[in-house]
Amino acid sequence: MTRDMDLSAFVLFSAGAGVLGAPGQGNYAAANSFLDALAAHRRADGLPAQALAWGLWDTDTGMAAKLDDTDRNRIERDGVRPLSVDDGLALFDAAVAHGDPALVPIKLHLPALRGHGDQVPEVLRGLVPAARRRSGTAGAGSTELRRTLAALPEDEREQAVLDLVLAQVAAVLGFASGKDVDARRAFSELGFDSLTAVQFRNALNEATGLRLPATLVFDHPSPAVLARKVLDDLHGTQQDVRVRSVDAAWHEPIAIIGMACRYPGGVGSPEDLWGVVAEGRDVVSGFPGDRGWDLGSLVDVTGERPGSSYVDQGGFLYGAGEFDPGFFGVSPNEALTMDP
Repeated sequence: MTRDMDLSAFVLFSAGAGVLGAPGQGNYAAANSFLDALAAHRRADGLPAQALAWGLWDTDTGMAAKLDDTDRNRIERDGVRPLSVDDGLALFDAAVAHGDPALVPIKLHLPALRGHGDQVPEVLRGLVPAARRRSGTAGAGSTELRRTLAALPEDEREQAVLDLVLAQVAAVLGFASGKDVDARRAFSELGFDSLTAVQFRNALNEATGLRLPATLVFDHPSPAVLARKVLDDLHGTQQDVRVRSVDAAWHEPIAIIGMACRYPGGVGSPEDLWGVVAEGRDVVSGFPGDRGWDLGSLVDVTGERPGSSYVDQGGFLYGAGEFDPGFFGVSPNEALTMDP
């Protein structure tokens, strides 16, 4: 698009994630790496181009404005500090004057990076050398942990694993120690998001030698529950279950032993559901008044008020206002916008 224009500069703003990597942000990192590669491609063709892989800016606009304190603290723990506007502009001038096709204007906090040990990005090894590894083979962490657990009385093993899990939670979320983390509190309430969930999984894999999924904090609601799963994987506490085969009668290959359902229109049993289907009953109704919704501002049938619904009908579960969100680890705000 600009090939035939007489440009004096062609500067692309990418992000440090494409250079340093970013757990849980593979798509974002790849998109920014493309910009860096585009600058190199244009430069190879003799065209002006420069890509600046920025770190975080300390501003109230752009992507930085969407970050909350949890996000900012996580980024700083990863060794990146926000750039002031003055620092950012000074780095921009220095980068353009330097002229290299790919530069990384970013403010690093080296002590925080050193705290990551072997997890420091390879490109930063010149600034933060890798910690010397102890001799051993892959999976040595798991073997050592298994031996430690085997040496403990059986009733102390779960607490030992829980302490390990809480220590990793504290490290990822910025708590002073695992003792400051409520083991029974839901991961979502502790402050985990998709990015910190991946970081936590990686740290726990490193500490245990296991290969745990990235969905760890979503599959297991709290550190206490997760500790039992990790102990199971490490120490093989699962009991063998004997299964007795039963031959079904040839005329009854499938036996339905129970059915339940709950749908809009007051459907609370399979019989109710069949009644709705057989009678062709309409189960659409007005918005319920027991959910805590501000119906006056929620509905605007004219469709002229932004952020509101232009319909005042829908299919809703009866009695859903009695749902206890806290029992299931659901935040109050999320409960208001979901239909349990």
